[in-house]
Amino acid sequence: MKNCACIAEYNPLHTGHLRLIDHIRREMNAETLTVIMSGDFCERGEGAVADKYTRAKHAIAAGADLVIELPTVFATANAELFATGAMKIVKSLGVIDSLSFGVESGDADTYKNAARAMLNETKEFRQALKRELETGVSLAKAKFNVEKKLNLPDLDESLVSSPNNILALEYAKAALKWEADIELFPYLRENIHNDVKLQKYITSAQSIRARLFAGEKKKIKKYLPKYVYEDLAEFPPDFRSAIMAALVTSTAEEIARVSDCTEGLENRIKALLKDNLLYDDLLEKVSTKRYTLARVRRIFLANFLRITEDFILKCMKSDLYIKVLAIKESALPLVSEIRQRAKVPVLMRKSDYRALEKTALDCFEKDVTACDLFSIVSGAKQNEYFTLIVPDAEK
Repeated sequence: MKNCACIAEYNPLHTGHLRLIDHIRREMNAETLTVIMSGDFCERGEGAVADKYTRAKHAIAAGADLVIELPTVFATANAELFATGAMKIVKSLGVIDSLSFGVESGDADTYKNAARAMLNETKEFRQALKRELETGVSLAKAKFNVEKKLNLPDLDESLVSSPNNILALEYAKAALKWEADIELFPYLRENIHNDVKLQKYITSAQSIRARLFAGEKKKIKKYLPKYVYEDLAEFPPDFRSAIMAALVTSTAEEIARVSDCTEGLENRIKALLKDNLLYDDLLEKVSTKRYTLARVRRIFLANFLRITEDFILKCMKSDLYIKVLAIKESALPLVSEIRQRAKVPVLMRKSDYRALEKTALDCFEKDVTACDLFSIVSGAKQNEYFTLIVPDAEK
């Protein structure tokens, strides 16, 4: 193995992430590690706890060679679009031969076998899926139930029981979809992804964020590298009021164009909005068994960022770009190799951006808008046309 990639948010980077990076370096013997990282907004439908350049710097300090931004249109989408968009960027690099990611259970063959079956959506499958969705379960759960009934009776339910396993399955599907010649390496996590309580040794990013939002930064110190802890503000940037303002000023028709906003949910949102003008209240009222908290948060955020489902699919079909957020100085030759192999522009200098046109340019402008909005709320000073080059000795 030569060049390994991992897809991450590092929101924030913690000791569990350090273990995976160390595993990639020591156990997998990867010569280089490229991180495809979400920008200022993340897949759970929230702003990140720190701006993307700060988090990219943390990734380099932790052992990554190169950090590429996952375009905002994919980074804020559901698991399928997130993973498919991320794999699209991985393949476009032209140098990656392996992908490692954290899971709660399962090995590479488990995910690959399930992915092959799930990509074969026959007419019978689609009809059964429609019936399953009518029971009120989530889309991921519905697809799993149908696949188990029709094709894979021994399929393990744990594959759709946690966000990390769901993402792993989507990575496997995306690798097949994009015909990416990439070996998959699942890494068993030591904590539960959505556990909001701090654990004794390794804890989840969600539990860390919960303490940050509660103003209890000191409680998370032992779970973070020193350089991460020192860079975090006492309170993360809070986008709830801005997101609510966007919902108030949007029509139901505009909200309906957002990905995953189906079955008239936009009307439910607008109706409940009248008596629930606080973000947390509205989120709780809108959410159901079918429309999970995470799904509704993503709908709210996509409306705030003005990202429609049609535009995401347009970006998925188009040649885009490789936006370098940060690179270790000694890894600059890796970028040279990527420039030679990639069929899309590699963005590091302001002159590189002149190559963007049509959908790629529109997609990049969404990144710029997201960056500007994050800067307004957080006070972070970011330059979208900047690439951070980190000296090897800097931590």
